Parts: sequence; C-alpha cells; structure tokens
Amino acid sequence: MLTLSTTQIWVRDQDEAVAFWTDKVGFEIKEDVTVAELGNFRWVTVGPKGSPGTAIVLMAVPGPPVMDDATKAQVEDISAKGFATALFFTVDDAMAAYDSMVTNGVEVTDKPTEQVYGIDFGFRDPTGNQYRVAQRFAMG
Repeated sequence: MLTLSTTQIWVRDQDEAVAFWTDKVGFEIKEDVTVAELGNFRWVTVGPKGSPGTAIVLMAVPGPPVMDDATKAQVEDISAKGFATALFFTVDDAMAAYDSMVTNGVEVTDKPTEQVYGIDFGFRDPTGNQYRVAQRFAMG
C-alpha cells in the first residue's frame, strides 16, 4: 500500500520558511538534516504538532548544477506569484484558524467564506506560495 509521506514547496530561504511554519502557523520541525557530501544540502520538513503523518519539505530553490541561473530565477518568480503550490489544509474551526493566523502576522488573502463544501480562506507564505484552509461540511 502506498502512503503519502511528504510534499515539497519551493522556498527562497529555508530559515525564513521554518520560522514562518513554526512561529506563525504552529507546525513543528519534523526533520532538519544537512548532508555535507551533497554540498551542504539541507533537508528540512515541518508538519502539524504531534502528528506523525504527512510533512512539508521546505526546499530551497537550487542553483547550478541542478538548475541553471535562468531556470532558478523562473522558479523563484513563479513561486512569488503563488503558482508553484497546491496545498489544501483542513481544520475543525476555520474562524479560529483564521484569527490565529491574523494574530500571528500571516498574510491572509481572503476572509473565511462559506462555500457549498465548507468554510474556507487563503494565506501566503513569505516566498509567495498560496494555500487554502477549509472547515469541511459533512457531505451526503
């Protein structure tokens, strides 16, 4: 059986991303490993506190030899515009999550709005990636 363990987002600065996800969103660091043999490649993941499930890899946009400078600039540009991610989160209380994020200084893109599937709102990280949060209604 396949299970999903991690998903990756591009970030412009891993330390900034770790601070955002831990201090502002309330996640915890799951792994933070630097591999000297790979040019000090850093593998850092975050996820919900106390949850052993899926984590987000905060991946620095690599330069050469992985990406040439032009490609790196394109990835950074598309990330800043919010088109490099498609992560959706669920919560039990969308208003409480929204209030917490606003209090913590998260850039929210819209207020919680009731939809046919639930109540949802969006937010952005410091790189520009966009996310959606939904309190889902029972369907059926």
